Amino acid sequence: MVLTDRRVARRPLAEVVAAAVGGGVRWVVLREKDLPRAERAALAAEVRAILAEAGGTLIVAGPDPLDGDAVHLPAAGPYPSPACGLVGRSCHDAAELARLGTEDYATLSPVWPTKTKPGYGPPLYPGGLRMLVEITPVPILALGGVETPGQVRESVEAGAAGVAVLGAVMRAEDPAEAATTLTESFQKAVTPVPQSPRFSTEVPTSATRGRQ
Repeated sequence: MVLTDRRVARRPLAEVVAAAVGGGVRWVVLREKDLPRAERAALAAEVRAILAEAGGTLIVAGPDPLDGDAVHLPAAGPYPSPACGLVGRSCHDAAELARLGTEDYATLSPVWPTKTKPGYGPPLYPGGLRMLVEITPVPILALGGVETPGQVRESVEAGAAGVAVLGAVMRAEDPAEAATTLTESFQKAVTPVPQSPRFSTEVPTSATRGRQ
């Protein structure tokens, strides 16, 4: 998942999203809450069309789906969640996770220190992430400071169903490359490692019979 922030993006937002989708991203959360609704809805339509070509989904931050059917809600509310096809919520601790009801997923942050919200936390790190994932009934996406393949792997090993990033793609000089690197790291992390075949150290009787 990629969360948008046009203020830190190095290119026009739609262009960054298109690059990220080309790198394998299939969920995008449109933030940009400071825009007037009409302008934000137009941006949502543009980004939604980009994702649709790849079979992806635009999720709108806030209770207004902007003519779509997917929303990502803050921990503060509203409760209960509005009736949408896909509903996620931002969570940060056990108390907020305990309030989850009909949500389809939740983001949990910050897992690591984050440049987007410096000083926000304290960070959970993989150990804290693991403890909260274990008590949560919905899939968790690790968010906050996820920038490297190693952090993607550690998030998956801690039980996260996925990762969500903002700065790693928005600030990237090459968003497609950044998205590809993180997406491939995730796919590798969730792919079971084939077990090596077990070879017997005993020499078959048929191989020794001629030597007797």
